Amino acid sequence: MQSYTIGQAARLLGVSPDTARRWADAGRVTTHRDENGRRLIDGRDLAAFSVEVGQGAAGEEEGEPYTSARNAFPGIVTAVKLGDVAAQVEIQAGPHRIVSLLTREAVEELGLEVGVQATARVKSTSVHIDRS
Repeated sequence: MQSYTIGQAARLLGVSPDTARRWADAGRVTTHRDENGRRLIDGRDLAAFSVEVGQGAAGEEEGEPYTSARNAFPGIVTAVKLGDVAAQVEIQAGPHRIVSLLTREAVEELGLEVGVQATARVKSTSVHIDRS
């Protein structure tokens, strides 16, 4: 399972590293230390926490929209539902929950699973997902 540094988690959650560190210090998200002493967050834990943060942000007043150049939304995969041919992938990108329908083959080729970092790219009504 992939793990994320505090800085990587902050970027995926759309907050500053200081905010992510305070959340970890307060026990809102579980961390562990690697052999170099860096604090890491397990991908599955970060995925669950990002959903919690996203749901909390939905009730707040909207400020600046969370977008980036070329309509790219970096985030973390929070759910994957596989069918025989098609698949549904959910990404939490800061306060945004993005759902994309794609082929099962694409999901398997990209190695998409809960806790993996990915980027949703939006053009018109199509959402494309890149593995980060």
